[in-house]
Formats: sequence, C-alpha cells, structure tokens
Amino acid sequence: MSIQKVAIFGGSGNFGVPIVRALLDAGFAVTVITRHTSTATISSDVSVVRTDYSAGELVKALAGHDAAICAVGPGGMWLQSAMIDAAEAAKVKRFILGDFGWGKHVRSFPEFDEVHALRAAGWDHAAALAEANPAFTWTGITTGNPIDWALRKFPIMGFDIACQSAIIYDSGAEYFTGTTLEGIGQAVVGVLQNPDETRNRFVKVMSIKTCQSELLEAFESVTESKWDVRKSSTETLLDSGRAKHRAGTGGWILELVVTQLFQKGESRSQVAATREDTDSDLLGVKTESARDVVTRALEAYGLLQARS
Repeated sequence: MSIQKVAIFGGSGNFGVPIVRALLDAGFAVTVITRHTSTATISSDVSVVRTDYSAGELVKALAGHDAAICAVGPGGMWLQSAMIDAAEAAKVKRFILGDFGWGKHVRSFPEFDEVHALRAAGWDHAAALAEANPAFTWTGITTGNPIDWALRKFPIMGFDIACQSAIIYDSGAEYFTGTTLEGIGQAVVGVLQNPDETRNRFVKVMSIKTCQSELLEAFESVTESKWDVRKSSTETLLDSGRAKHRAGTGGWILELVVTQLFQKGESRSQVAATREDTDSDLLGVKTESARDVVTRALEAYGLLQARS
C-alpha cells in the first residue's frame, strides 16, 4: 500500500498542527478539511478544502486521497462516523481514528463513559466497514498524555510555569506515560509509512514514562531555581471534580483527568508498562527524558530560547 496524499480533519487544532507539520516534513501532500465558517489560520504549505460536512461534500473533499486523519477535538467527535463513511465511499485506503488519548481499554471514571462511548462508536464503525471492504483500512493511535502541551497549558496538572510553583499530589511518585506533540506527529507519519504493520489495529506509543517528582526535579534543574511546592491529594481532587459534575458546573473534566494521572497505585494512565510493549520504535517515536519534556514546555511558554 502506497500512501502519498493525506487529508486531515482538525488540522488547525492542538494536535492537528504538529501532525500537519510532521506530514509535510516527511514529504506527504496534505489537505486540511475544514468548515466554511472556520477562521483558523492554516499553513500555506497545505491545500484547504472547506465543506459543510454533508455526506456528499465530504466524499468530494476526500476524493483522490490515500489516507484521512481525524484530529478533531471532543466537540466534533460525533462527526467521526460520517467522516469514516465518506472515506470508505471515496476509496481512501487508510483512516486514522480520533484517539490520541488512552485507547480502547482505558480504565477511567464513569463520568467519562459518555465521551468514550462516542469515540468507540466511530472505532467500531470503522472496524465494521473494514471487515466488509478489505480495501478500506483503519488505525487508532493511543498516545497517553500529550505531555509537553499539557504541562504548559494546565497548571492543575501540578506545574504553574509562569509562577515557578508546583502542586504535588499524594507522594508524587505515581508513574504515567506521555507523548510529546512532536511524537504524536511522528506516530501518524510512522503509521502511514508502515501501513501493513499497522493495518486495522490500535498502536501504542510513548515518549516518556515519568512521575511528578521527576518532572519537578527537571523543572528546577532547567530553570536553575527552587520552585514553590505545596502538597495536595488526589482524593481531594476527585471529590471536587465529582461534586462539580453532579452540580453541572465546569472544571470537573480536568480535575478527574488529573486524578487519573496521579491516583496512587492505580496506574490508570499508562498506555503500557514499558516502551518495549508499545509500537514506538516501529513508528519512529523517540524516547525523551523528563529534562527534554520540561525544556519543550518552557520553550513553548517563552521562558527559554527554542532549540534549533
């Protein structure tokens, strides 16, 4: 299977931008499919197709492409089955599912059941189409925590970069796995460059397996300063998130996600126990240290000069 021309939904989003960059760097021809009403800035190096997301428009937009990628956020995930139908009708060879998270076997809290069911409906639909039509194939990419992006965007994850302060939950020693934005982009490239090995299955990747204590040590080392540290507990965070969920107020999602990352002894947020249990080497996703990851986060925040 040869893949050269790739379409992406959500190409201007948080994960879409590094995916597009990685595809271009690897020599793929890229088309970003977006809504007519979108005002997002899109790279001049890609083709842009604007659509109303109707069935006919989607098939037309995908015609002539070898692969399609769903990188939309949670708000657009309900459209994934329509994207899959259009891809199969347009004779797209490979559809990369909207995962870029914890995959099919995530052990999450029941509050997330609805969103997981929505994702799974698309995954199951792709599998059914592939079984009926062997010319259509799919891949899911399970990446774990988008770690460099999450560290700089969400201080509740434990690190307020602007203030150089930290919240350490429980012992700070609960390990989780993560993949940098660069690694997420490379994982997509790796799937498309290894279509036979990644056919009709979920692949797992990780850039790093780490914990809060290791990240705090790295932040202090890279910034050459002692950070202000306070302790908290995942039990407190869980109670707060569930109370907000029951009340219908905002903020509960992040609190429960962070609880899952750091809850002592649960290992809820590991895509695999070791790198050897993932597809990282096959896909070319490199291993990074805690120092590498925090350096990326600090650079993106503008506190360090970016590496060349």
